Amino acid sequence: MKSGIGSADDTFVARRKSTRKKKKPTCRKPPPKRKKKVASRSSYDPLAVKRRKRRKKKLPLCKKKKKKAPVKPKPPVATGGTHPAAPLPASFPSPDSPPAPDPVADPPAAPLGTPIAAYTGTFGPRQAERLLWRAGMGPRPGEIEAFAKLGLEGAVARLTRPSGASTLVGPAPHDGEGGALYPYQEWGHDVLWWTDRTVRSDQPLVERMTLIFHDWFATSNDAVGSSQFMLEQSNLLRGKCLGSFLDLLKAVTVDRAMLVFLNGIDNTKNRPNENYGREVMELFALGADRGAYTEADVREIARAFTGWRADWVEGVGLTNFRYDANRHDTGNKTVFGHTGAWNWEDACRLVVEHPLHASVFVGKLSGHLVGGPPPADVGAALEKLYVDSGWQIRPVLEAILLSPWFYEGPRLVKPPAVLIAGMLRLLGRGVETSAWSWLSDEAGQRVTSPPDVAGWDESRWLDSSKLRGRFYCVGQAMAELSLTYPAWDTYPAESAAQALASARAFWGDPWLSDETVAALLDHAATCMPAANQPYQRAQRQNLLRHMIAISPDFQTS
Repeated sequence: MKSGIGSADDTFVARRKSTRKKKKPTCRKPPPKRKKKVASRSSYDPLAVKRRKRRKKKLPLCKKKKKKAPVKPKPPVATGGTHPAAPLPASFPSPDSPPAPDPVADPPAAPLGTPIAAYTGTFGPRQAERLLWRAGMGPRPGEIEAFAKLGLEGAVARLTRPSGASTLVGPAPHDGEGGALYPYQEWGHDVLWWTDRTVRSDQPLVERMTLIFHDWFATSNDAVGSSQFMLEQSNLLRGKCLGSFLDLLKAVTVDRAMLVFLNGIDNTKNRPNENYGREVMELFALGADRGAYTEADVREIARAFTGWRADWVEGVGLTNFRYDANRHDTGNKTVFGHTGAWNWEDACRLVVEHPLHASVFVGKLSGHLVGGPPPADVGAALEKLYVDSGWQIRPVLEAILLSPWFYEGPRLVKPPAVLIAGMLRLLGRGVETSAWSWLSDEAGQRVTSPPDVAGWDESRWLDSSKLRGRFYCVGQAMAELSLTYPAWDTYPAESAAQALASARAFWGDPWLSDETVAALLDHAATCMPAANQPYQRAQRQNLLRHMIAISPDFQTS
């Protein structure tokens, strides 16, 4: 059974409410002004007079409080101890200045190495297509052929070894009416900002890994309540997604969005909050029901994570995030059998050094890229590679992308965020409407709002309601590109095979199974009367384009 933040929070809140004492009032509010009524002699009631005399003496009226001047937030200040203060709030995450990933240890030209077998089959357009959809955000026109020419190692290295910050290519985003995006202020614009990055970035693997780790360390703005915190966290993931997992875990632990989401700022030595300590083991690093930790470990590691805090300023919200040594439990803690005066950095290290962490890391990463854990012998080799490299992400990632297991395995359903970005990349379009903010939700994956701390459930992306959302996404991607009047009047005559070839070219000639091709050809040949008109042929072309994009073959990779 998955453990979320609800049970722990509910228990804590209930206990806090049950022990809270209500203060007795010392004054009373003034009653509303009413016209005095003069009682007539006939309405005189001697019993009422006696009841009024027995009443208790009224409390004095409350005085009006003077309004205080607003308090200006102070800059973060370290309060001592061995811990660094939390970083200052990041600047506005402008699409024109994205963060660069952490530098890799090897130069981009260095040969790729792998401790497992490498794929030795033909690396052609179909293999390049799978690589660009699974390890990127979908191909741009011409990229499939270009990556196929690079060969297996060259194509993988082009993705996994970016240099410097990404460049955004294509039309700037807008809200559909020509207006700029305001991701911190306007509803849904955070999703549009994120979608724009996935569409225009020339580092598609960085964007894909950012999405993977957003699902891995699932944090929702529904609880955080700050689009700025959420987008800053996405930038953190972009910078750390190819480097050390330990560095990534440390950065996420003290990230403002995570400190709010899993109650890190409420975790004090006098009242430890176990939410983050539990999830860092169960969901992020060790896995549940594997014997990796005990309830005692949860309690002890929660003490190690104490010390972070923030201030609430009216009209501003949570601000001045910092480490406060006075709130940290400096006593000895025993975690996984190791005793010491552990702090939050020690806690992250103890989790990553745990003997069962490597298998969880390899399993989760391969699950996102291949759909499941590797065979036992492959998994053991990847775990050794991960530990020997000092918990580096990129070597394991490259080994998976070079493996025959990646190219010969079954197809995977494209995540909705990848499907949307990939369609826009293929069609050379940008974010041109605010509709993507709710369409992504309809399809089942609205970035910044995973359903819970366990992330998205991929098995539900093709249920009846989410499949309908995917249909809507295809229609929106094709909007303004469909054949309409006056093109209807001049659309040339073409056979069913020619119509299908034209529709496939519209989507960059994606892979389609023999069964899908046969079904589309049959429909193209029978959907119109024999004496067809130009507008009917244009309608058939629109239909074939839409049917290709909603086919099981296009929805998977």
